[in-house]
Amino acid sequence: MDVSVDQGVNEGPGDERPEARLERAVRVAEQALIEFEIAVETFRVEVDNFSRLHHQKLGPMYARLDELDARIAEARAARTGDPEDLRKAQEARAAVMPMPGVDELFHDWIDSDGLSPEAEAMLTDRPVQPPKRVRPSEEIRRLYRELARKAHPDLAREEDERKRREEFITRVNAAYARGDEALLRELSAEWEAGPVPAEERLSESEELYARLEWLAQRKDMLSALARELEESAIGAMLRMAPDDPDRLLEEIAEQLLAQVSERETELSELVQ
Repeated sequence: MDVSVDQGVNEGPGDERPEARLERAVRVAEQALIEFEIAVETFRVEVDNFSRLHHQKLGPMYARLDELDARIAEARAARTGDPEDLRKAQEARAAVMPMPGVDELFHDWIDSDGLSPEAEAMLTDRPVQPPKRVRPSEEIRRLYRELARKAHPDLAREEDERKRREEFITRVNAAYARGDEALLRELSAEWEAGPVPAEERLSESEELYARLEWLAQRKDMLSALARELEESAIGAMLRMAPDDPDRLLEEIAEQLLAQVSERETELSELVQ
């Protein structure tokens, strides 16, 4: 038996209670998980925004290439009459996405003033206004990280507090995804003015071990999500130019335009 402890002598570093060390390990794991989750959510927002811009800006070029490929295959089949060429022409035509109907094409594009500028540009072959670039600024990232660290549901110990945090962080994530700095500032003020969480009681060692296990499972889930994002086509493209994805889109657009020009020349030679 350690007599010095029984006599009330202050404990040294080597005499620290196991529960205290475990409590500290849980706190470190919680903060590490929150930082990891912030990083994953930031990349998810980047991937979503880049995917939207990729579709809006390059989608028509891909569609044009598919249409030209189908016309080239059909022209070649008409010239040769070869059954294999006819089969390839049918496959190429089947791969072309059908043109949308009028209602679908102009859904949400017609208002009280008539056609939107984007819809009118499509009908008149004028350049369509590029889609709005939505990428969180450094200030927005800072506000988001600050809110996530303070209000993250993983910091709750009571179920009611967890639900309150989950609802709040959902609003934070939505504002972050839209790049809404003003709303993030409002949410920051709202959180500061909200109820102060109840003081945490000392957890028993069994509860702390269970908490560590849950944190490890949560990290595994986030790691799988991160891998899925990184290995996706859009994620891989975004990682090629993380600091200037807009320029990457421009480079891809230039390549697609060159391919369109080549296909148009090939088609022109076939139908002459």
